[in-house]
Amino acid sequence: MQPKVSAGQLTKDSALLIAPFFLWGTAMVAMKGVIPHTTPLFMAGVRLVPAGVLILVVAALMGRPQPQGWKAWLWISIFGLVDGALFQGFLAEGLVRTGAGLGSVMIDSQPLAVALMSRWLFGEVIGLWGWLGLALGVIGISFIGLPDQLILGIFSNSVSVPQSQFFSLQSLFESGEWLMLLAALSMAVGTVIIRFVCRYADPVTSTGWHMILGGLPLWGISTTVESQQWVNLVPHDWVSLAYATIFGSAIAYALFFYFASSGSLTSLSSLTFLTPVFALLFGNLLLQEVLTTVQWCGVGLTLVSIYLINQRDSITGSKEKATAGEITDSKIQKITSISIPVRKPEPEILP
Repeated sequence: MQPKVSAGQLTKDSALLIAPFFLWGTAMVAMKGVIPHTTPLFMAGVRLVPAGVLILVVAALMGRPQPQGWKAWLWISIFGLVDGALFQGFLAEGLVRTGAGLGSVMIDSQPLAVALMSRWLFGEVIGLWGWLGLALGVIGISFIGLPDQLILGIFSNSVSVPQSQFFSLQSLFESGEWLMLLAALSMAVGTVIIRFVCRYADPVTSTGWHMILGGLPLWGISTTVESQQWVNLVPHDWVSLAYATIFGSAIAYALFFYFASSGSLTSLSSLTFLTPVFALLFGNLLLQEVLTTVQWCGVGLTLVSIYLINQRDSITGSKEKATAGEITDSKIQKITSISIPVRKPEPEILP
């Protein structure tokens, strides 16, 4: 017998899980007009330090505990270095050196790295349908971000790319692709690190501190190598920065790492494929960017990939014993399936 899931609970769980990726996608749209008016490392610091302070204030009001002991601070420092300084630094520098489409494809391919590390470190079962979903997700975001001519040329075997573009590491670094790949890897490692952080500290307060510890070095480097960080910013740019900081960083990262602290990292990380979808749709609504047929196909493939990844156990009829991640997985499944199989609880034995 299937328990009834109320519409209100379904909507709440779905909204909370999708919120980080919706906020990241819309923040990308907000930041498009800001990038030409500021410097990358300063912008990265703005997205981290104020957001971290805001998270800590909210965490204190909620009564969440502060980190205690050297192990907690050690893991938070590593977390801040990898997911804060390295990820945001590589991302900011990469965005100014590569096209937005190619950059988004590379940065949003990190669920593949998360899946591999989760399989190795935590023994998460991905299975055939999970790997198929990951592959379709990468293809989908490629359809969204890469030029239509390149996609159509691949299928028609008419792509002609100079050989030097594949083997020139210097041009690869200068164009930003290498930086975007490093950013994707940094985010993937950061997603895995939160599991170790949460052994010694609260996930929400840890998220706030790691953003501060990761953002301050970026501001320090910015004062040394950059100039006129805010001279050319207009009021509209400050509004966009505020949105990206409060919603695209503070709220989005707090929710994401809260969910990442338990449950299936592969299933949660797969929702990252939604980020370019939201960016594309809101770019169409707010900036009048036209979606092509290839991009619509990419949106469809992305949604199919998320369904396959999060329903992989249901598709194969898996009856494995529940793990600590079942609670989060069941919430994610509500997004892609209203009917959720729930194991009947054991009868309570009274003393």
